[in-house]
Order: sequence, then C-alpha cells, then structure tokens
Amino acid sequence: MLNDEDKQWILEKLEKVETTLLTEFHKWPSPFEARQRSHTGELYALQTEIQSLSDRLKKLENRS
Repeated sequence: MLNDEDKQWILEKLEKVETTLLTEFHKWPSPFEARQRSHTGELYALQTEIQSLSDRLKKLENRS
C-alpha cells in the first residue's frame, strides 16, 4: 500500500515526464513547418513560371 509520500513522489515524477514529453512534442513541428514553408515558396515560384510559359505559348499559337 502506498503512503501519501509515495503518492506525492509518483505524481511529481509523472508531472516531470509529462512536461518533458510536451516540450519535445512542441519542438518537433518547427523544422517540419520550416521545410513546408520553403517548399510552398518553391512551388509558388514554379507555378508562376509555368503560368508565364503558358501565356507565352498562347500568344505564339494566336500568331499562327
């Protein structure tokens, strides 16, 4: 049977583990989000370039 001191020790240890896990969990998305933002920028640049090429092609097709 656990006494109050044992219960308090267990609660303190659980709180420490929970805090450590949550801290690490909140650190994890940062690099992922940075990569995602980087890829989003690159995709936007590619989309803009494709649109520009598409517009040029349409102009050339209309000349024929």
